[in-house]
Amino acid sequence: APWLKKTWARRAAPQLPPPARPQPIERWPPGRFIVRAMGGIMEYNGGAIVAMAGENCVGIAADTRHGLRQLMTVGCNRQKIFQLTDQTFVGLAGLAGDVQTMSQLLDFRVKLYSLREERTMQPHIVGNMLSSMLYEKRFGPWFTEPVVAGLDKDKKPFLCGYDFIGCLSTAEDFVVSGTTSDQLFGVCESFWRPGMNKDELFETLSQCLLSAVDRDCLAGWGGIVHIITPDEIITKTLKGRMD
Repeated sequence: APWLKKTWARRAAPQLPPPARPQPIERWPPGRFIVRAMGGIMEYNGGAIVAMAGENCVGIAADTRHGLRQLMTVGCNRQKIFQLTDQTFVGLAGLAGDVQTMSQLLDFRVKLYSLREERTMQPHIVGNMLSSMLYEKRFGPWFTEPVVAGLDKDKKPFLCGYDFIGCLSTAEDFVVSGTTSDQLFGVCESFWRPGMNKDELFETLSQCLLSAVDRDCLAGWGGIVHIITPDEIITKTLKGRMD
């Protein structure tokens, strides 16, 4: 009957819109995906390292904060700068476990070189050796970005920095590393000048470090500065903000 057809038509379920077509999944390269998923392995512990050249002297400084999972602070006495020879220091920023392992391996390599060659390893040789060590592990890299600072046999400053697969970059003024790199670049470009003596270098290096870490929540809580001269090594600690 006509009235029955109209009744069934009224009771028919409303037509739903067709389902949306699923969007394709955005695929990342393997290394980049891992870093994003973990929240940034290079920022896991935090840190700030800066090396700066003066007149026949060189300085290297680092903060002392030991962070965990980025925003958790578990200590303020973490060592990030290590002395390799009488005139060469290395600063290691990155994952704390890799920093300790790399420092021990570097100490072993430097001592082995001294026994075999019967001479002290020069800073540029340390730089090339460290670059080779990092590139050797490029498929399973050390999560650390080193900075090498020292005086060569002619008492001239040597500075270089790396990424975590060993790309070496030398500089004549300053080198930075760690989570505070952007802030350190800004203040160091403003305050560094050529021809500084050891006292001026210490003051400039200290102020640059303290000013930069105040703008980075992953670094700070004090610092340490090493000034390398032909006659002595001056080490001083800095008191920073603890908040």
